[in-house]
Amino acid sequence: MSDLSVPSVSEALVAEASALLLAPAGLTPARLSQVIAAIHQHDVDFADLYFQHARFESWSLEEGIVKSGSFSIDRGVGVRAVSGERQAYAYSDDITPAALDEAATAVRAIGRQGQSACAPVGRRGPARRLYRGDDPVGSLDEAAKVALLERLEKMARGRDPRVAQVMASLAGEQETVLIARSDGEIVADVRPLVRVSITVIVEEDGRREQGHSGGGGRFDYAYFDDALLEDYAKRAVDQALLNLSARDAPAGPMTVVLGPGWPGILLHEAIGHGLEGDFNRKGTSAFSGRVGQRVAAKGITVIDDGTLERRRGSLNVDDEGHATLRTVLIEDGILTGYMQDRMNAGLMNVAPTGNGRRESFAHLPMPRMTNTIMLAGAHDPGEILASVDDGLYAANFGGGQVDITSGKFVFSASEAWKVEKGRLAYPVKGATLIGNGPDALTRVTMVGNDMQLDTGVGTCGKDGQSVPVGVGQPTLRIEKMTVGGTR
Repeated sequence: MSDLSVPSVSEALVAEASALLLAPAGLTPARLSQVIAAIHQHDVDFADLYFQHARFESWSLEEGIVKSGSFSIDRGVGVRAVSGERQAYAYSDDITPAALDEAATAVRAIGRQGQSACAPVGRRGPARRLYRGDDPVGSLDEAAKVALLERLEKMARGRDPRVAQVMASLAGEQETVLIARSDGEIVADVRPLVRVSITVIVEEDGRREQGHSGGGGRFDYAYFDDALLEDYAKRAVDQALLNLSARDAPAGPMTVVLGPGWPGILLHEAIGHGLEGDFNRKGTSAFSGRVGQRVAAKGITVIDDGTLERRRGSLNVDDEGHATLRTVLIEDGILTGYMQDRMNAGLMNVAPTGNGRRESFAHLPMPRMTNTIMLAGAHDPGEILASVDDGLYAANFGGGQVDITSGKFVFSASEAWKVEKGRLAYPVKGATLIGNGPDALTRVTMVGNDMQLDTGVGTCGKDGQSVPVGVGQPTLRIEKMTVGGTR
């Protein structure tokens, strides 16, 4: 996206972040070095400082009326020291030399006997531009933001007279972070993020059903042109109308075909979390100690890729200042590695993978997914559907629950079809998919050539922290999956 060299990109980002986060408090790289050096007097493995400034806004429209609007600024610094498996963390929403010193004093107690190393802060870490630093919050005035939602509502209502209610929302944020580390690196990033969502309720003969759609990514509101808004409206209305004519879903073990794109959320939840480094270091994941072993059917390759341009889950650098990577987790069915932050990588004697993420300066980083994707296979999606004599096609998902330790999951399909003799026979409602993620990987018998990414709506929760993520997959055929239905 940019013709800037890596050093100039890094310097520009650090300069921009320093002007916003450090300069108002009179902080300099030399001052940050003093703080980190003081922490290292107590023999820790490493330490870092995480500065953040974030501006958030959200707007919602219902029945043509702005129902809510909010704006907030989050600003602060977190100070961390790591010694073995122990972490000490303190944070302040006041970025001043005194607050920084107080937070640093609070974490020094983690010290242990042993060696400690600290380099002067100031060396610029690697950086690249996966997204521009345009501020989405300031890209439209308030009237234009409301007008965008009004157009979206009008588009949805104009698609069918059975549309009874439309709820639309718009959210944007601009986040600036700066990380100073005890290895001497100082890294910064400026992260835009936007999202539009629409929910449509349709009614006919006293029956009401709903549909959802939306999208977003790391850009400003100009991305949402009328053609894209029209597509969101169409998807939401079509899904609602489909459910209006749906029959009760059958129950029992059957062949299930998952559609491409957003159904990858099942991959993310039921399998992705089990491939995060902390669970595997502690031996609590179904994938612990299985690197080099077959954990999935042949033809299945799963990656976590934080380097995709402008995607919701992408980052130039993670929240520990490491460049994000394209990490192969499962290759042709063989487990090749895990997603790592710095602490867990060190304890497992492997390299960090750029997956250290945190919700804000008030939270510790941990291994988290970015964009988790199953790569395309060799089969045409029409061929996959035609191969199913009796089964279920799940085109879209709503909510779900997962036990990360075991991989057991329950997911509800928001759009599904009964498959009979290789064709979509009729839509069904109330279908849930029940299973075990690691086991489901071994039951995949056909992988489509139509890999799609989701539209940019995912948010992942772990240990009380939420971060934006992306998912993607091709059409999949899975054998003997338990379907919970209403008949």
